[in-house]
Amino acid sequence: MRSLFALPPGPGPRHWIALRAAASMGIPLAVMTALGRPDLGLQASTGAFLALFCAGLGAAERARVLPVVGAVLFGCAMLGTALAPWHLLTAVGLVVVAIGVSAFAFGSRLGPPGPVFFVLMFGLSGTITGLRDGVRATDPAVFLSALGAGLLFSYVLALLPLLRRAERAKPVRPFRELLPRLWLGVGEQQLVLRVALVAALGTLISVIWLDPLRAYWTVTAGVAVVGLSAVRSHSLARGVHRTAGTLLGAGLYLLIAPLGEHTWVFVLLLAALQFLIELVVVRNYAFALVFITPLVLLITAAATGGGDRFATAGERVLDTAVGSALAVLSALVHRPPRAAAER
Repeated sequence: MRSLFALPPGPGPRHWIALRAAASMGIPLAVMTALGRPDLGLQASTGAFLALFCAGLGAAERARVLPVVGAVLFGCAMLGTALAPWHLLTAVGLVVVAIGVSAFAFGSRLGPPGPVFFVLMFGLSGTITGLRDGVRATDPAVFLSALGAGLLFSYVLALLPLLRRAERAKPVRPFRELLPRLWLGVGEQQLVLRVALVAALGTLISVIWLDPLRAYWTVTAGVAVVGLSAVRSHSLARGVHRTAGTLLGAGLYLLIAPLGEHTWVFVLLLAALQFLIELVVVRNYAFALVFITPLVLLITAAATGGGDRFATAGERVLDTAVGSALAVLSALVHRPPRAAAER
């Protein structure tokens, strides 16, 4: 597929957006590493997910929308943390969260990146604070406090352009125009239904045949492939991009993971990956996945004490393939254009 190798021009310069996202992740990690608590820095750096939302809005408009997005991210983290000790409840929670955040993202016309990072936050939080030998790997209160600080820092960075007079002079739309009341049209209903199918089947397959602890990755992959468009061909292209990008990203992870064993190199790696993601995500989804995959794997490995890197990379490719396949098949929910026109 040609689109795998194409790098079309983006909608506009993204260097400052990418730099803001990288700083949201890198600065908390660097500061806490210098203070001797890299674990807290890593937990706070997950708040950088906030920087991925509303990137194309002006700073004053971001100031209005991002608190809502941050609250939803934090709520997903709280639920993932609370359910972490119980695999069955976590599985049910994963499906409920996927459906709920999809209804929120699609119904409020939030735009890219859509619901995928809310689902990922739920899964990561449960993984980071889950049980190890019957004891929480990370204290939930400590993790949520660090995450809250990271979200707040990311929000402050998003507002920094307001220091410039030209930025303050930009017109600001009303809140209800930026984030309309929840309303699901036919297309949005179909997207939520597809997410529900992907979440339920992906979780069930993970619990029965794969690994319940990895269910969030399968579902996240599927939600990402569903995307934001109610068009069948869109999902096929996203599925190919997601699988190919994850495969290459897993290979990149294996190459750079040994470098991440050096403390300050690890800090630089996370910031650099976050920068590259934001630089290319609007131009080629597969390229973005090449960097998203090692970023998430590095965070997870560092937070959970590592493990067999080759096994982890292989598992993520398998989970992604399953989630992508489910998302592509779920596109059958959409009516063909001719049938939709006849109604």
